[in-house]
Amino acid sequence: MGKVKILFSILAILFGIFIFVYGGYDDSPGAQLLGVIAVISGIVGIIRTRKNN
Repeated sequence: MGKVKILFSILAILFGIFIFVYGGYDDSPGAQLLGVIAVISGIVGIIRTRKNN
């Protein structure tokens, strides 16, 4: 189950990077903020999963 959580966290990080770049291209600070939040939540998810194993 830990590998699935890590996979979803990695996908959240990649999706957050995509949203951040697209928000910069579209000149949308709200989208960039959502991208940063997605990246941070993905990193926190990986850290929590690695700590519990």
